[in-house]
Amino acid sequence: MRTRVELEEACALMTGSVRALGVEQVSRQSALGRTLAEDVAAPLDQPPFDRSPLDGYALRSADTAGASPGHPVSLQVVETVYAGGVPSRVLGPGEAIRIMTGAMLPRGCDCVIQHERTDNGLEQVQIYATLSPHDNYCNRGEDYRTGEVLLPAGTVVDAAAVGVLASAGLSSVPVRRRPVVRVLSTGDEVVSPDLHPLPAGKIYGSNQELLTARLRELGVSDVKGLLIGDDPREVADAMAQLLGECDLLITTGGVSAGDKDIFHEALPLLGAERVFWKVNLKPGTPAMYSLWQGQPILSLSGNPFAAAATFELLARPLLAALTGESRFSLRSRTAVVEGSFPKASPGRRFLRGFYQEGRVSLTGKNDSGMLASLVGCNCLVDLPAGSPPVQAGQAVTVLLL
Repeated sequence: MRTRVELEEACALMTGSVRALGVEQVSRQSALGRTLAEDVAAPLDQPPFDRSPLDGYALRSADTAGASPGHPVSLQVVETVYAGGVPSRVLGPGEAIRIMTGAMLPRGCDCVIQHERTDNGLEQVQIYATLSPHDNYCNRGEDYRTGEVLLPAGTVVDAAAVGVLASAGLSSVPVRRRPVVRVLSTGDEVVSPDLHPLPAGKIYGSNQELLTARLRELGVSDVKGLLIGDDPREVADAMAQLLGECDLLITTGGVSAGDKDIFHEALPLLGAERVFWKVNLKPGTPAMYSLWQGQPILSLSGNPFAAAATFELLARPLLAALTGESRFSLRSRTAVVEGSFPKASPGRRFLRGFYQEGRVSLTGKNDSGMLASLVGCNCLVDLPAGSPPVQAGQAVTVLLL
């Protein structure tokens, strides 16, 4: 087991130990927000036939030569075709077919005139304009052709993409599988937030609620959280059960070096291999990563902000590796600080902040056990080891959450 690793080394050890979860086929609507695993090609032309883009009359442009409001051309109306209908005849010289928006154009026509440029005749129609071939004419395959790649692999499916899939008659698509995640929070002092009144000496468990909610925010839907005490055997048994139903297990608490930091005992009882312990950062230094039969176990500090920060710094790269989706990766920006932070940072430190338009304000108290000032935080301010106190106007790197 490695100890005291840098953040980048920790991420490399984790991401190098797992494989992407693969591909699953999901329905068109269920694909919203998911990442396509393969190119999606058009199974048909769109539109699938030559169609009218407006309400009017399908014509032969040659029949409109010289037509104007003062010298209209008269044509015989031989049929009316509505959207969804099919013309029953080939259009001949001197003929017009009334046609509605989206309707299939008849063979023999090469243009469509708007009804506003006619007298709207039902049996005979007066044409008040000269048209050219393909005026107001939508060709088959104008939007896309059979075999054309509609959505390349790696596309994150949005509402427009769902519409495109529907237009092509595609009921399902291959997407990268999202992981099943379980969160296990430990501690004899922790009780359910729904237990009232709060027993003496106890605190409400927030970590499992925070992390499962955050996972859902990130698009991981199959998540569950569990509270358990500090008995190593019970923790090992609970982990074994949870690992049987998930792709990633995240734990909080019990990873430091105190009498009740039981993961040093529970993980060997489980038979897990500990890959690293302690990362050179604050908050959340005692983070630990293990593997059990190839399955990842990420163990975070029990302090609420430490758990929240190291989830972003460690769990998100792991989620990106499991899914093959870059959307889980953190994005960095340079920002100018508003306010200050009075402490020097001998080691690498992350502060909570609010980033907007190139500026970052530090959001309240930064103690690892304090949670309330996390509300409104949309970034972590990354202070390198050896940084002096932060001054207003200083340029810093922020990681967007």
